[in-house]
Amino acid sequence: MKILSPAGVNQLERMNDPEPSRLISECIAGNEAAIEMLVRQHEADVFRLALSITGDPAEAREITQETFIMALKSLRSYREKGSLKAWLYTITLNLSRSRLRKRKRLERLRTTLAAILRMEAQEQIRPEDAAIQNEKEAAVWSELNKLDERHRIVIVLRYFHDLSVTEIAEILSIREGTIHSRLHNARERLRNALTELHKE
Repeated sequence: MKILSPAGVNQLERMNDPEPSRLISECIAGNEAAIEMLVRQHEADVFRLALSITGDPAEAREITQETFIMALKSLRSYREKGSLKAWLYTITLNLSRSRLRKRKRLERLRTTLAAILRMEAQEQIRPEDAAIQNEKEAAVWSELNKLDERHRIVIVLRYFHDLSVTEIAEILSIREGTIHSRLHNARERLRNALTELHKE
């Protein structure tokens, strides 16, 4: 998804990174530079979330575009009760879940998450170390994929998107205590499963 233009980049530089409330006001007013800045600030995170949920880069790009279209149409009704990022994640998650319900291919999550980890690796490692790391990753994602959706989602949001428990509760519209409980249960299940694997 490419929205930025050279002229827009110049305008963004002159805006000097406005506060979120000002940026939202500028977007509502139809300021193209502000809209470009909003997309630029959150596009990568939105795409990563969509990708980690749907397991399909093409669908993730479509969801990213749909997320910003929906968000821009709804900015007038947006109230800063929480973070803008969490609000965008809520839209992204809802759109992603809708896609999953239609195609029912949740098994692709493990492959996609493993790919994300490899893409994020910044340093080169020796072949023998890479083999060990890949084996560990495969074991983790194999067990993660066995979790039910409600436990898998909180793990993905917490540890792959670095969201706080408060933000996750806001996105999923459930209590923070429930998030803590699901995270604890999911971690225990993963820990026990991986411990058993190491014994083999």
